[in-house]
Amino acid sequence: MSGHSKWHSIKHKKGATDAKRGKLFTKIIRELTIAARLGGGDPDSNPRLRTAVDKAKGANMPADNITRAIKKGTGELEGTTYEDMTIEGYGPGGVALLIEGSTDNRNRTISEIRHLFSKYNGNLGNPGSVAYMFRPRGIISIAAEKTTEDKLMEVVLEAGAEDIQTEAEGFTVLTTPADFEAVRDAVVKAGIEPDEAEVKKVADTSVPLDGSKAQQMLKLLDALEDQEDIQNVWENSDISAEDLETAAAG
Repeated sequence: MSGHSKWHSIKHKKGATDAKRGKLFTKIIRELTIAARLGGGDPDSNPRLRTAVDKAKGANMPADNITRAIKKGTGELEGTTYEDMTIEGYGPGGVALLIEGSTDNRNRTISEIRHLFSKYNGNLGNPGSVAYMFRPRGIISIAAEKTTEDKLMEVVLEAGAEDIQTEAEGFTVLTTPADFEAVRDAVVKAGIEPDEAEVKKVADTSVPLDGSKAQQMLKLLDALEDQEDIQNVWENSDISAEDLETAAAG
């Protein structure tokens, strides 16, 4: 999650996702399996699994694939064993990057990520070097045509939201991790379908980037998100809308 417009980010990432649906499915299946292994196969009592199931449905993943991935996690079906991992580093211009993923071969994954950082003018950091900059927050993004600010505010504040940010493209509802599910459920119950709804890690400060450093950073982010062992990439760049539009057009 970066400091720049969330709506430009959504457009940029959606274009990449459409072109990489197979890898997206691979990542979601892996997350379903790990979530089920750690917290059980019932989404109602396993928030991490529920988020993964919502993501799978949002990507139009067949129900059989979802069920099979969950059963591999619970041990009802045989599957590969993965471990969670966190990697920290710095991108172009000193941008902090916090990477979360899962792997069946830690050394291979770290080697591949180190190569990507080196290729795009970044470097890996020591454990704890950037993690302290980020804190979890519930983020619910809703397009402007789906509701009004007054209606949304009434729904989410009553459910426990912290704040609403308004842009021309839409609204971003902010919550604590503890209140995220209640607020998301209230939004859906009110007949408003979120464009994104997830607990993300957000930095309190951002690093401004433009020009060549911004383009390098966007290429690094695309390369990291294309790496099948990586589930989430949190960063604190503040990239101009012009550079984001240039990247999306390219």
